[in-house]
This record gives sequence, structure tokens and C-alpha cells, in this order.
Amino acid sequence: MFLPDAAAKAEYKDVWVFAEQSHGWIHPVAFELLGEGRRLAADLGVRLCAVLVGSDTGAMARELGERGADRVIVADLPELAEFQDERYAAVIVEAVRREKSQILLCGATPLGRSLCSRIAVTLGTGLTADCTALAIDSETRDLLQTRPAFGGNLMATIRTPDHRPQMATVRPKVMREAPATPGRAFETEMLDIAADILRARTERLSFEPAAAGGVNLAEANVIVSGGRGLQKPENFTLVRDLADALGGAVGASRAAVDAGWIPYEHQVGQTGRTVCPKLYVACGISGQIQHLVGMASSDVIVAINKDRDAPIFQHATYGIVGDALVILPLLTKAFREMSKAVDSPR
Repeated sequence: MFLPDAAAKAEYKDVWVFAEQSHGWIHPVAFELLGEGRRLAADLGVRLCAVLVGSDTGAMARELGERGADRVIVADLPELAEFQDERYAAVIVEAVRREKSQILLCGATPLGRSLCSRIAVTLGTGLTADCTALAIDSETRDLLQTRPAFGGNLMATIRTPDHRPQMATVRPKVMREAPATPGRAFETEMLDIAADILRARTERLSFEPAAAGGVNLAEANVIVSGGRGLQKPENFTLVRDLADALGGAVGASRAAVDAGWIPYEHQVGQTGRTVCPKLYVACGISGQIQHLVGMASSDVIVAINKDRDAPIFQHATYGIVGDALVILPLLTKAFREMSKAVDSPR
């Protein structure tokens, strides 16, 4: 909504986080947004609100309150049990128009991307997609939304000075989850939704779950990734061996995926998965910004590269200068021997 003056903008308050859920399970990105939203709300001196849309939402509402929401705004109806972007968007648009939120954040998941674009168009406001950092301008109180631009070659900071709410989607795993505080006090508001708002032109017919056994980089605690420095696809066996020894998953750079060495589902980076493991091992990856965007939040980063000037070393916790084809087998052997020593009876 276009707002002509400061007085009109002042009517819009509070930081809202859309709490993506499915069958009683809240997507972790909602907790990440609550953690970041708490900081933004504190800078603005406003409340942090979670928006929950679904059916039988009581337990989820409590979880959002315990994760830091001062207020949980709930739309709970049988018609909302399954996600439909048209219905969900209509409900949230109605809530925003009634309550006048200042900021609305959503996870940059397939569901979030589908939903937020529809909300922004309906409200006539801006939307910055795939943000990796958020901040508040202390003078204007505008939301500063930072995201990779021009193929990841630079970071752009975008603001929406004349429209409210200010909307952004945030990539999963780039921000820390808000901790849980059992028994924390919070408010709950149940939205009264008119039947005509729930009308939709589409109908959900069925749901086909993904096949079991797929790569789940987003949840992996250890990821070993390979890049063009591995020289040929057969050498990804060395990456897989180390990942197996560490009980981790296999990742890859875009260059390795584009070369056809490994399927896209393994790609880490701006155009792949954003990950936040406890340990990330980058093997033969130079460290271009497109890749760093996807893994820079890892707790510990180990880089292996022959080029001592490779950008990856500027972000690594530990760096090994050398040929990954030589070093990987040595690391795998050492970790397997350590594992046997731990597992063997004394």
C-alpha cells in the first residue's frame, strides 16, 4: 500500500513472521525468522507477532509463543488444513489490512515464495526475495533487506520507503533459530474469517510425498562438498568416502553440478541449497560469493585447496593448502581409524 506521508506510515506497527506449517509441524525457518524478528522488533520498539494459518493449531501456537512471539495471530479453520496459496494469501491480506503490520517476513521456501508474491501484489507493496541479512535504518525506520544480486557478484541492500508492509523472504539456514522458553507468556488472537475470503478457484486433489532416500542437505550436521578442483566426476568418490566416515552428506559447488559431475540436488549456494551444518568441508572449491551465500553460516568450515590465495580461505575456520585428491584419502583413513578405536571394546 502506498503511503504518502510519515503520519500514514506511523499507523503501521509490529514485525510479523509467517509461520509455515504442515500437518502440525512448523518449518524451522519460522523459528529462524522469530530469532531475527526479535532483533528487528527491539530496534523498532514494537511487538513481534507470528501469523499461523491452518487447522487444529493450538500446540503450534504455544510453540511459537515459547519461541519468542509476543502475539500469535491465528486463522484456524478446517478449510485451511492444507496449504492453498489463494486461500492462505487472502487470509493474510485480510489480517494485514485490519492490523496494519509494519514488516512481514516469510521463509524463501517453495511455499513461502508462492504465498508472499501473491500477498505483495494484492497489497500493492514491494517484496525482496531470498534475503540473507536484515536490519533497521535508525533514522527512517525502514527495513534494510540485503540479498545477492547480479548472479551473486555483489550484495544489494533494498528498502521500501513509501509502502507498507515491508515484505521480504529469507533463505532458510542463514539465521539462528530463536531458543525455546517453556511457559513463556504471550497473547493469542483468533481471526474471524468470513466465508467469502476462503473462496478459491483451485481445489487440492491429492498429495504425493517425495521418494524416500533423497538428499537432505538442509538437515545435515556434517557436509563434505566438492568442486571443480576434483578435476573429474569419478573423484567425487573421495568426497563420498569422507562424508561416510564422518556420518555426513555430500554437497557440491555449482561448477561441479553444471559440469554434470553430480546431480543438482547436491548443489550448495545461491542457486542451490542454503545449509548451516556443524561442520562444512569444502574440497577443491574456490569460494566464489555464489557458493559462500549457501554455506557461510556453518559452525566450522574446513577448506582444502591447492591455491593458497583462494577466497574460501578467508571464510574458513581451518584451511589445508594442498591437493584435495591426496588429502581426502588421508582424512578418510584417519577418521575411520578413530571411529574404530572409539567403537572397539576396551
